[in-house]
Parts: sequence; structure tokens; C-alpha cells
Amino acid sequence: MAVEGLNSPFPITELSVMGLAEILPRIFNLRRRVRQTAHAIEQYLPDILITIDSPGFCFAVLKRLRRDQATRRIHYVAPSVWAWRPGRVHKFAREFDHLLTLLPFEPRYFEPEGLDTTFVGHAVIESEMGAADGAAFRQRFQIEEDIPLLCMLPGSRLGEVERHLEPFRSAMTTLQSRFPSLRVVVPTIPAIEDEVSHTVRGWENNVLVVEGEKDKFDAMAASNIALAASGTVALELALARVPTVIAYRVNVITSWIVKALIKIPYANLVNVLLNREAVPEFIQGKCTGDNLANALENLLEDIVVYEAQQTAADDAMKLLKAGDVLPSDVAAKTILSLIHPG
Repeated sequence: MAVEGLNSPFPITELSVMGLAEILPRIFNLRRRVRQTAHAIEQYLPDILITIDSPGFCFAVLKRLRRDQATRRIHYVAPSVWAWRPGRVHKFAREFDHLLTLLPFEPRYFEPEGLDTTFVGHAVIESEMGAADGAAFRQRFQIEEDIPLLCMLPGSRLGEVERHLEPFRSAMTTLQSRFPSLRVVVPTIPAIEDEVSHTVRGWENNVLVVEGEKDKFDAMAASNIALAASGTVALELALARVPTVIAYRVNVITSWIVKALIKIPYANLVNVLLNREAVPEFIQGKCTGDNLANALENLLEDIVVYEAQQTAADDAMKLLKAGDVLPSDVAAKTILSLIHPG
């Protein structure tokens, strides 16, 4: 969006926090950003107001706005009511005129409440993975074709990185003792690159850190296996057909709350889509170096398990498409149809 000319009034990374314990220290700044956003919307007087993901922030903004019927309200990315807090369906039906969903089964939760809903497909389908060049990546960093490469993705938020790097390091050390030639690459983003680089610099094993979307996708394409924090990156790895082990840790207090509220057995969307654990998951207490290393070793040593996960990834990716049209085109056409009906 920035490339297309969007000027954000503040860095969007300020909103990239998850969990009660993580949000509390930032609550006053988040409230300030809510007021700032609501004021900007009132100044623009838009015909269409599109809120994207982050329902906590978006609803806080909407509460400060007058319900002007001339402004159509559209929300992009449905809340995971199929996983927890199903009562949010009613709140969305009251506040929005249209909902754009990423997952094929989501419309059936909202349409009975009178909220017009369109499955547009998942944006991961439009990622740069199709142009990724794994062979060039290996050549650039002098990684021979027969050398196993592990792609390690500890998360995109600083808190995630801090919680995951230690068990990830432990898993890597164990795995390298079993596969001495193993190389490791850690793709990261500018907001956390310094933290990641500083941490892995102290590890006893040589780890390659790369930054940016292109290097991330090239690294995925070059990798044999991956270890990743649960999130969109898990779908990117599935698109790349890289057999993966998924892990996730949150603050202890957040974990207690989530356990009380969560309604589904899986964290990874590939598993949610297929309704089975096609990709190994190690969440919270199960996220240990030994567990992660053993699961990764199983992928490297058992070709049947390895290929079965690739097949599962293909099946999941098919479910994320709304026909042959790109998700962004479906979303854009839906929004345009609301501006110019008929």
C-alpha cells in the first residue's frame, strides 16, 4: 500500500502486538493512535471505510465515529470466530456492511446474521514465491545442492522472536549434531533484524541471516525443511512446498486465557483447512528443542513423511483460492460493486 502512495500517519509496527501481557505496556500509545485514526477519518469523510484485520484496534476506532449511513463500512479479514469468541459474529454484523474473508468456510458464520460476506481468497497466493530462485540463493551463499538447508523463522514481532529463538537454537544445535553438514538460514525483517542478528551472532553454529521479502522467498525455495513460528509464514512455506515444523510460545498469562477460549485443536492454518495435523505443531510447553529437533529429523530421514506433507500443502493451497481470480482482484471488484452497484 505504501508503494501505491499510502502515507500512514504512524508506523504500523506500533500495532503489531498480540496477547494481554504484551498489549498492556503499550496501552496508552495505542489509545493515542486510536484517537488519531478516528480524527483522520472524520476529516476525510470517506464514501467507503475499509478496516483491515486488527479488530481490537478497528473497533476502538469505530466507537469514536458517528454511524454515517453514507459511509459504507467494509472489513477485510474475518475474525477467527471459528476458533474462539464466536459472539464476535454479532458485533461484526452490527458494525459493517460487508466482510471480505480469506478462508472458504468463514462466510457461513456471518451470513446468517445478515452480514454480506465474500470469500476473496488468501493473499499468500499472490506472494512473490512464484519468482523465488532457490538455486541462485544457494549459489550466492556457496551452499552446495546436496547440503541440507534449514529455514528458521522465529516470528515477525520482537516478542515472538525473544520467546522462540532459544528453543529454536536448541533444536538447531541438536539437529546439527545429527547432520553435521546442515546449514541454517534465518530470514527476517528490518524491524527486528538487529535483534535477530545480535542473538544468533553468539550461537556456536554459523547461521546466515537475510533480510527482505526477496531473500526470504529465495531462502524458502532453497531450503529442504523449515522451523517456523505459527502465522502467515506457515502458509508461505506450504506454498513453497517446504516440509515444516510449527512452533509457538506466548506469555504464560496469555496462554491461560487462550486455553480457556480456544475452540479448535490446531494453530497452523494448513492443519485447520485440512482438519488434521498434516504439519507437526509444538505449542507452548511442547515447544522444546528436543521435540522440534526430533520432528525435523523425521522429515529429513523419512521420504514418505516428507512427501506426504508436500501433498498436504498442495491440497491446502487449493482451498485458499476463490476460483482462478487473484484475491486482490476479487476484493477490489467487490468494493467497487459497493461504490457503483449494478
